[in-house]
Amino acid sequence: MAYENAETDLDTVTDWVNDWDWLDPQWGPNAIDIWNQVRAETDMASTERYGRAFMPVTMDAVQSVAHDTEHFSSIWVGVARPDAVRIPAPPITSDPPDHQGHRRLLLPSFSPKVINLMEKDLREYCRSLIADLDGPDGPAERADAAGQYAQHIPVHGIAQLLGVPESDADMFRDWIFRNFQLAPKDNDVRVKLFEEMGEYFGRLMARRLEEPAEDMVTLVANAEIDGEPVSQELKLGYLRLLILAGIDTTWSAIGSGLWHFGQHADQRAALVAANDDDLLWNTASEEVLRYYAPVTMARKIVADTEVAGCPVHAGDQMLLTFPAANHDPEAFEAADEFRIDRAKNRHVAFGLGIHRCLGSNLARLELVVALQEWLRAFPDYELDPHAETTWANGQIRGPRNIPVLLNR
Repeated sequence: MAYENAETDLDTVTDWVNDWDWLDPQWGPNAIDIWNQVRAETDMASTERYGRAFMPVTMDAVQSVAHDTEHFSSIWVGVARPDAVRIPAPPITSDPPDHQGHRRLLLPSFSPKVINLMEKDLREYCRSLIADLDGPDGPAERADAAGQYAQHIPVHGIAQLLGVPESDADMFRDWIFRNFQLAPKDNDVRVKLFEEMGEYFGRLMARRLEEPAEDMVTLVANAEIDGEPVSQELKLGYLRLLILAGIDTTWSAIGSGLWHFGQHADQRAALVAANDDDLLWNTASEEVLRYYAPVTMARKIVADTEVAGCPVHAGDQMLLTFPAANHDPEAFEAADEFRIDRAKNRHVAFGLGIHRCLGSNLARLELVVALQEWLRAFPDYELDPHAETTWANGQIRGPRNIPVLLNR
C-alpha cells in the first residue's frame, strides 16, 4: 500500500508487517491506516531497524504488555538503536518497587484540585493567543492553528507548574524536536541534548534551594522518598520528563482536534451550540484523544515470553502502540469512525497500568479549554485547501503546522 508523503529512497518502509519504522515519513500522516493494515494481517509486526523490535496493534496485546512488569521493563520507553544512550526519567522509566515512590512524589502536583485552579489562567492565555493573530492591518484571514496557537498552550501550562521561564519556550521546542525526531537514530544528538537539559535544570534547582518558590522545580530540588534524599541524577530525570512528556503530547492532541474539526462543519456547529460544561464537550474531547492519541511508548523485554502468539525474547524491544489499540474494532464499536457523542469510550490514550499518564488531568483541561476558546472565536474556520499540514513521526505523533482559513 502506498501512503501520502512517501519518499522513494532505499530506507523507506514498504512492508509494515515485517519492517516497520516509526520515524519513516509515512508514519505521521498515515499511522492509523498503517496500524489498520497491519492488524488486517497479524496482531504483531516486527522490524530489525533498531535491533529486533515488535509492534502489537490490538487492544488485547497492548494491554497484556502494559500490565506485565515481570517480562517487560520500562527502563526503555522509546525504541532506539541497541547502543542508544538511555538515562533515567522517573517515574516513567522506573519499575516496581521503585516506581511507586517516584510517582507518589510527583502525583499531588497534578491532582484535580491543583489543575482545576489553572482553568481561568489557561482561558485568558488562549484568548490572548487568539487576539495576537490579528495585526496592524486588521483581522487575520489565515493562521497556523498549530504554530500560532496549539503549540503555545502546553508550554504555558507546564511552565506555570514547573516554575520555568516561559521565555525559554523556543529552547523547549528544540529539545522536543531533537529528542523525538533525531535522537532515536543518532546517539550524538541524544548525548548533547541530555547535557544541555542537565545543565539548565541543575542551575534552576540550585537557585530554588537558595530562593524557594511554590513550584515543581522547588519540590524536585528538595525531593526525598521515604526520608532519603533523591539523587541529583533522578531529580534531573524528573524535570527532563516533565518537559518532554508535558508539552509535545498535549499540543499534538490539541492540534489533531483543530485539524479534525476544521474539516467537519457539522461537528463544529454542534460544539459551538453546546455550553462549555455540556456533556458533548466531554465526549468530543475524549474522542479526539481516542482517535488521534499522540503517544506511543516502548518496553525492554527482560524475560522470554509470548505476546499474541508471538515468541519474544529478552533484550528485544516492544513498541507499545496505545494509539493502535484505540483503533482496534474488537475494542470499539465503529472504531474507524470519529463520533463526537461516543458514550462508551474506554480509550488508552493516556496509557495503561502503573505508568498511566501522570499529567492526564492537565492534558484534558488544556485540550478542552483550547478547543472551546478557538471555536468560540472562529466557529466557521476550515483547513486551507491550498496549504498542506505536516505531521511529526515517532513517539509523539501530531500536526506540526495547520494552515487554516478563519472565515470571520
